[in-house]
Amino acid sequence: MKKKLVILLIGVVSVLFTACAGGTDEIDANSNSESNNNGNNNAVHETEGGQQDLTVGLAGDPVSLDPHAANDGISLYVMNGIYDTLVELNTDLEIQPSLAESLEPIEETVWEAKLREDVVFHDGSEFNAEVVKANLDRVLDPEVGSPLSFLFNMIESVEVVDDYTVHITTEFPFSALPSHLAHPGGHMISLESIEADYEAMENGDGALTVVNENPVGTGYFKYEERVNGEYTKLAKNEDYWGNEAQVESVTFKVVPEDLTRMGELQTGASDIVYPVNANDMSEINAHDETFVNESESASMAYVGMNVEREPFNNTEVRQAIALAINKDDIIQGALDGVGLQAKGPLAPTVFGYHEGIEEIEHDLERANELMEEAGFGDGFSAAILTYDRNTTNIAELIQAQLGEIGIDLSIETTEIGTYLEMTGNGEADMYVGSWGTVTLDGDYGLYPMFHSDNAGNPGNRSFYANDEVDALLEQARQSTDESERLELYAEAQQIIVDEAPIVPLYHSVLLAGLRENVNGFFQYPSSFPFLRDVTVE
Repeated sequence: MKKKLVILLIGVVSVLFTACAGGTDEIDANSNSESNNNGNNNAVHETEGGQQDLTVGLAGDPVSLDPHAANDGISLYVMNGIYDTLVELNTDLEIQPSLAESLEPIEETVWEAKLREDVVFHDGSEFNAEVVKANLDRVLDPEVGSPLSFLFNMIESVEVVDDYTVHITTEFPFSALPSHLAHPGGHMISLESIEADYEAMENGDGALTVVNENPVGTGYFKYEERVNGEYTKLAKNEDYWGNEAQVESVTFKVVPEDLTRMGELQTGASDIVYPVNANDMSEINAHDETFVNESESASMAYVGMNVEREPFNNTEVRQAIALAINKDDIIQGALDGVGLQAKGPLAPTVFGYHEGIEEIEHDLERANELMEEAGFGDGFSAAILTYDRNTTNIAELIQAQLGEIGIDLSIETTEIGTYLEMTGNGEADMYVGSWGTVTLDGDYGLYPMFHSDNAGNPGNRSFYANDEVDALLEQARQSTDESERLELYAEAQQIIVDEAPIVPLYHSVLLAGLRENVNGFFQYPSSFPFLRDVTVE
């Protein structure tokens, strides 16, 4: 019988915020420190060379292996096993201790982290309070220029109380701090690596380079080697402080083409591949030795527009585009129906999702009227940027749909690194993008994408700026009242949908291809794979 795992995220929000909200709840190591262990003890196969190895085919190369340098999915997939965070989401999507034995708000704006005393980095150096301070100071250092600083810019100071106690003071009460610290941007890098990176900066080298070349964390895998454009290999950390990885090594192969990844899965050249194109599901499931693992996501696929470029600086033009796009046709045509139509930016799995958003529904007649009112009754020409087969398929459908309101849309396809650079620099008219709310909290789903401070690489690739939205998002992240936060997020989302800097298309189902002999695989709603418990029979 075919195996198919469908993760149902029931009660995600309530579970997550039991740990996060209020001023008295503590994340305690004694309560559920083992709950991330799936208990898989199956035997691992040996390769021809005698080494137990897991091979994962990914669509691209990591942008960086420095947690403070990259926020793209592929980088985070690879880094996830190299580093640990102070707290983490377990496979029940509860925040639990990791490098911190406890994380407790002791005042409205002060959190106390009690750290584990038995942890060493892959280079043999000790994990302690000085390391935590160095990491948080570095990600916030403007001279370093981390694109993930927005995650922690509410932190005013990090105080070393003793060797294994840290006080984190925030500018305002911030109930979502644990979920932000659980984000990969909160991965802890060895102090020696950080100091080496600063030394390189002083010698005239670029920031965020040394750690990328030799990443040193505390994770259950440690970095072994990387050949750019080909693969990154990690080896089992034999001295891991927690439950050890079940395989000796994992190799992340760069396999850009969907069909090639599928072929590698079917021949056994890869044990796991991600992503799988929805159009290929039936073939993978029909193969005797492969199947598609389905999981709910916290992501949104969307069409973005650079609102600083003409004519996309015209709200009526953006609204006309939103009216002309038929989301259901895109889900059926590009995804074989595998996807949930998006009303707004947040998926139902995310705290802050609002069922009552009034979306811009498909209406060609009204779309043409708005084009006339905006002065573009004769249409215009523009380009839309894509980076893989799926986004190109979506763009082709949008190309046809926008043609009905006189927009002549050309499609430009590039590899993911160039795509991120171009959209981050504002060099695209339109683009097909996606955003995963890694923390499962609306702050991360909205603040990076739509606050004007985050224009460009941090996430606001539409370069959208609205003072009212900025104020709502700032107020929501400063509130400790969940009901108030939900109301603020609902109001902000409605404005965003109405002004249409992006057109939310769908919330995806995560599709990973696995060999039948792979067990213990789990994929978070953020799309990150959890590989510690994976075995290969």
